[in-house]
Amino acid sequence: MHVLITGAGRGIGAALAGRYRAQGHTVSGTARDGSAEIALDVTDPQAHRAMAAQLADQPLDLLVCNAGVYLDKGQALEGGYPADMWAQSFAVNVTGVFLAVQALLPNLRATPGAKIAIISSQMASHTHAPGGSYIYRASKAAVLNLGRNLATDLRGEGIAVGIYHPGWVQTDMGGGTAEISVAAAAAGLVERFAELDMGRTGCFETWDGRAHAY
Repeated sequence: MHVLITGAGRGIGAALAGRYRAQGHTVSGTARDGSAEIALDVTDPQAHRAMAAQLADQPLDLLVCNAGVYLDKGQALEGGYPADMWAQSFAVNVTGVFLAVQALLPNLRATPGAKIAIISSQMASHTHAPGGSYIYRASKAAVLNLGRNLATDLRGEGIAVGIYHPGWVQTDMGGGTAEISVAAAAAGLVERFAELDMGRTGCFETWDGRAHAY
């Protein structure tokens, strides 16, 4: 199986890449800083075109859209959340996912039963709204919506799309007091991705297999 993981230089992405390699799969990881196989700034359309050219004629079984940022921690409603922070967050968390899918569609179409896994968050859910983190919540809600609509459009081609909450994970983004380890999150997500099929396409699930409220 050939798996491509965006944001594979550290955290959940690196752990997923390690698990798939340990299982004997071929992994193409991307990282903005060049610490993975493919240098990719997910906000740069030209970089996506270059990635597509690099992977031309290579069938892809699974695309994991993992790259993301959480820039608005600690921002105050009064005077915080500057416009450029909104733009940068959406460029990574939403547009970056769309550009990756768009660039790699030929590779996915070359594999019967190909899959797309999008890492969102429980913070995307309108039923989970304790306030704050407006930019991150909005961007993750947008990518959840994006994934649901991709599932509809790609259903006829047999490409399944799943959207996932990885848990509150002990990464640079999640912090040291988070609930689960990177290893536990990656192990659960690998299981979820294996279960993804056309019967589950459009799902929003947690790392440990529970259906998440939208």
